[in-house]
Amino acid sequence: MQKTSQTLIRRDDWLERAARQRQRLQSLVGDYVAARRRGERDAVLEFLFEYYSFPPGRLERWSPSPTCALEGPLDGLDNAAFFRQDDEGLWSFDPTRLPQHRRRALVWTLGLLRRSVAASPHFACFGLHEWAMIERDGSHRHHQLPLRFPAADIADLVARQGTSCTHYDAFRFFTAEAAPKNLHQSSRDTQEDFEQPACLHANMDLYKWASKLHPWIDGDLLLDCLEIALDCRRLDMQASPYDLSAQGLAPVPVETSQGREEYARCQRQLMARAQVLRPRLAEAYAELLGLMPEESED
Repeated sequence: MQKTSQTLIRRDDWLERAARQRQRLQSLVGDYVAARRRGERDAVLEFLFEYYSFPPGRLERWSPSPTCALEGPLDGLDNAAFFRQDDEGLWSFDPTRLPQHRRRALVWTLGLLRRSVAASPHFACFGLHEWAMIERDGSHRHHQLPLRFPAADIADLVARQGTSCTHYDAFRFFTAEAAPKNLHQSSRDTQEDFEQPACLHANMDLYKWASKLHPWIDGDLLLDCLEIALDCRRLDMQASPYDLSAQGLAPVPVETSQGREEYARCQRQLMARAQVLRPRLAEAYAELLGLMPEESED
């Protein structure tokens, strides 16, 4: 366990940050939350919160970086149970609350983030993973959404264009017909070898990796990762064979050369944003690991 210097945050400042996080969250997903309360489902955004198992309600609970100290009292801080008071009356994260059994997973994720920052980007997938997930399948994953094309046309495009998905957690949902034809045959064991910074799903996963640190992560960084995940998810589905007109989303028609150019342009913009977030997230993992005792060699 390393000694780290702490940054003091005055009470008025952290209360303001906590309030600002709630306001920002409202602007990002307020409409989605209101629709959910009315019993309406959003097939585009639902994926983020259900698949990653980190719903918007938990995002309302602001936290600082684990290397910060807060001026008390802590009333108004939802995560106060994770803090302890020092001899000077300041509050900081209590290292004894860190789940030691998660250390190995944190080390793995830190390695993944660092390797994917430096990996060569790949821009030739054109979002065809969603097409390959239903090729020649009798059903499709988002059954509440209509398809823009009949199944035969979807299979034809996958066959003509080919797929080069590098993200295992997308590839593993390919149909039995489509999976063997993908350029990259990844597995959970080789995920680190294929992860690359242009991948839409890898950039969406930044929200997953950020949520794994909660509450041991700065709230601004957590919402930055949510924001890019929301934008990635929208492009993900706009490039899919699903008809999202009822959700107000126009297709990015990757079945055409113009659509593929548009997808690659949006992909580059999202990658540029993600490549700023990845080092910040890696640093947050390294900070947290620095507060944890090393694993025994026994």
